[in-house]
Amino acid sequence: MLVCFTRFALAWRPLRLWAWLIALLLTACTEDPVEPLLVGHIEGVVRDSRTNAPIPNVAISTNPASTSLTSDAAGQFSFRDLEIGKYALNVRRAGYRTETVNVTVSEGKATSVTVVLEQSTNNQRPNAPAKPFPGNTATNQEVNLKLKWKATDPDAGDSLRYDVVLYQSNSSQQQALLSNSRDTTVQVTGLKFNTTYFWQVTVRDKAGETVRGDVWTFTTKPMPELRYLFARETNGNTDVYASDGAADGVTIRLTSAASIETAPQLSPTRDRIAYASNATGQFQLYTMNRDGSDVRRVTNIPLDGYHTTGNAYRWSPDGAQLIYANYDRLYRINRDGTGLTLLATAPVGRHFGEMDWSELQNEIMVQTIGSNVFDAEVYAYRANGILLGMSLGNLPGRTDSPCYSLDGKNWLYTRDVSGVNNITGRQLDARIFAAKSDGSGVVDLSAKKPAGTNDLYPRYSPDGSKIIFVNRVNDNITPPEVWIMDTDGSNRKLLFQAATLPDWR
Repeated sequence: MLVCFTRFALAWRPLRLWAWLIALLLTACTEDPVEPLLVGHIEGVVRDSRTNAPIPNVAISTNPASTSLTSDAAGQFSFRDLEIGKYALNVRRAGYRTETVNVTVSEGKATSVTVVLEQSTNNQRPNAPAKPFPGNTATNQEVNLKLKWKATDPDAGDSLRYDVVLYQSNSSQQQALLSNSRDTTVQVTGLKFNTTYFWQVTVRDKAGETVRGDVWTFTTKPMPELRYLFARETNGNTDVYASDGAADGVTIRLTSAASIETAPQLSPTRDRIAYASNATGQFQLYTMNRDGSDVRRVTNIPLDGYHTTGNAYRWSPDGAQLIYANYDRLYRINRDGTGLTLLATAPVGRHFGEMDWSELQNEIMVQTIGSNVFDAEVYAYRANGILLGMSLGNLPGRTDSPCYSLDGKNWLYTRDVSGVNNITGRQLDARIFAAKSDGSGVVDLSAKKPAGTNDLYPRYSPDGSKIIFVNRVNDNITPPEVWIMDTDGSNRKLLFQAATLPDWR
C-alpha cells in the first residue's frame, strides 16, 4: 500500500508543476482595470472686505498645483477640469492680506467660492484734504473760478486720486466736478451770483483707502450791473442774455428752456425783465428777476399777429403794466397778470406789431401790418387807447420798429429802401431813419453801414445820446450783431456778436 501511494505522488508532481505554469501564464496575460479620471470646477469672485467691491488683477493659485491665474475686471476667476478632491486656494494682491481658502471639488460640479480680502494693515490711510482755495467761508468770489486743495499720505510714494462734488445752498443736487482724478485743481464755470456753494474733496490711495475731507463753502459776488439784454441763438435754441457790455466783461445766460425765449426788456423800475416765450406753443409774456430767477407768466391771451416773433410788446413808463399785440387787438395788462384791458382795435385787415410808449408825451406808437409783411403803417394813440392819428403811412419797402426819443418829440424806425417787396419778409437794404413826431425832418442814419447788410431794431440809449441796434447780413444766414452809434449815425461800434433784439436801460 505504501509503495502504491509513493508512486502516485511521484506521478502527480509533474502535473502540479504544469498547472502552476499555466496559471502563471494566464495571470501574466490579464490587463489591470483602468480607473476613470473624475473632474470638477471651481468658480469664484474676489471682493473687498470693506466695500464689497470686486477686486481685479488678484493672483490665484491652487495646492495641489494646477495652474495660476488672475481675476478679471469683475473680480471673477475660474479653474476648469480639476481632479476631484480637496484644494487650497492661495489668493494674493498688493495692498491686501494674502488669503488661503479650502475648497472641495466634486465630480461634474462647479464649486462656487467668494474670497474676501482685507487691506494690508501696513497701508496707512491718506490725510484728509486741506488748505482749500478759496478759503473756507470765502465771500465775493467770481462766478468762474478754480478750486484748489492739498492732500498728503503717510506712505511715501503712495499715489492719490480725488473725487470732487459741488452743490449750492437750498439744493440737495450735487454736481460731480472730478472723479478718480490725479488733479488737485478743478475749474468751475457758470456759477450764480450772490449764491453760497458747498464743495467736498474725497481722497483715495492705491490700496483703496478713502478719506472724505471737510465740507468747505464760499459765496459768489453780488450780481453786477448788467444794463444790456439781448437774445442769442445757440445750437438751434434761443435764450435771453444779460451783459455789462465790456469786451472782457460779464455776459450771463438767463434762460435755458427748450423753447424760444426772446425779446427781453428791462422794466423802467429796473427790477424785472420781461420776455416772450413759446413754451406753451404760442408766444406769451413772462417776467423774471434780473438774475433769471422767479419766472412768472403774465399773459394767457398770446402775443401774436401777422409777421411777429414775440417782440410786439412794451413796458409802461412806470413799469407797472405792459402793452402787447394779439392780432388786431392791443391789450394792456398789469405786470402780475391781472387787469387785462383792451385798449384799441387795428384797422380792418391789419394786425398790431412793434410798439413804444412815451413817458413824457404819455402816448403809444404802434405799427400795424397787413397780410403782406411790407404793408406797414404806424399809428399814435393816447395811453388810454384813444386814436390820435396815423404817424407814418405805407411807404415803399418794409417798415418796422417805431421808437420814441426820450422827450417823445422824435422817433426812429427802419425801412428797406432796396425797392424790393419780398413776400417772405427778406430785406436787402434796411436802414434806420430819424424823424420828428409829425413825420417831418426824416434823416437816414445808416449811411455808413456795410453794403449788403440791414440795420434793424433801433432803440435810444438811457441817456438819449446813443442808438443801440442790430446789423445783419441780408442773407439771413449770417448771425446778427448788436451795435451802437451816435444819434447822427456816426461812430458805429460793435457790442455783441450772435445777438439780436437788444435792450439797454
